[in-house]
Amino acid sequence: MPLPVPSTIDEAITEAIAATQRALDDGYRRIQVELSVPEIALQAQAIALEFSQLFADQGLGLRIIFPDTGAAALAKRDWGEVPFQIGDLGSRYTPIERKIAESDQVFLVVSPSAVEVQSVEKLCELAGDRPVILLIPQLEDVSIVGIGYAARQLRQRFLSTLFSAYYFRPLEGAVVLRSHPSPWQVLLEKGEEYELLTELPEKPVGEALERLLMESNNPQEPGSESTGPSPKRGGIIANLNRFLKALSQ
Repeated sequence: MPLPVPSTIDEAITEAIAATQRALDDGYRRIQVELSVPEIALQAQAIALEFSQLFADQGLGLRIIFPDTGAAALAKRDWGEVPFQIGDLGSRYTPIERKIAESDQVFLVVSPSAVEVQSVEKLCELAGDRPVILLIPQLEDVSIVGIGYAARQLRQRFLSTLFSAYYFRPLEGAVVLRSHPSPWQVLLEKGEEYELLTELPEKPVGEALERLLMESNNPQEPGSESTGPSPKRGGIIANLNRFLKALSQ
C-alpha cells in the first residue's frame, strides 16, 4: 500500500515523529530522520523543538545536541526556559565525552554534517543503550567524507548501523518515501495523486534510483547529464517552500 505523501513540512514532521516513536518501540536505538528538502537544515532548530515533544516525559533526561557551540547558544537564546538540556558535539579541545552526562537518557542530534561524523560516532558509543536520534543528518557529504577506502570503512563501520525511521525526498515527478515499519517506496506523480512505482528493502540512491525513474513513465530528457532527478519546483516543493518561509518569519 502506498504511503501518504506529505504536502507540507508540517505533515512530514508529524509523520516523522510517529515513525520515530514506532522505531523506538521496536527497539531501535540509532535512528536517523532524513528530510531531503532544499534548505531544510536552515529550519533544523524549529524542527528540533517540535521533535522534543516526543520526549516530553523524559524531562531533563533529553539532551538536544547541536553541531557547535554557536548553534547551541542560539537555540538557548531563542527557546528560553525549556524542560531539557541543550548542548553541542564539542571540539578538539572539549571532546564529546565532556559534553554529556550519565543522567542523559536520550540524545537528539540536530543536523550533524560530515565534519562532525567522528564526534557523532563517538557519541553513539558513549550512549550505550540510550537512544540517539539524528535529525536531518548530512553525514555522507562526498566532498568531505570522500569516496575512497576511508569513506567505505566509515560506511561499513558506522553509517550502516543507523536505522532510517523516516525518509522523505521529493523529486521531479516522483517521491522517495520511507516511514517505519513500511519498506522504502518510490512513488510517481499522477496529476494530483501519487502512484506506487516500487517497494524496496534498501534506500534507492544514485544510479539505481535514476534507472528506476528512467524506466518509469517519467524518464529524464535525452542527453541529460544530471546525477539524479532534480527537485520539483512546482506542486509539492512549492508547498514545502511556503511552509519553510512561514517557519523562518
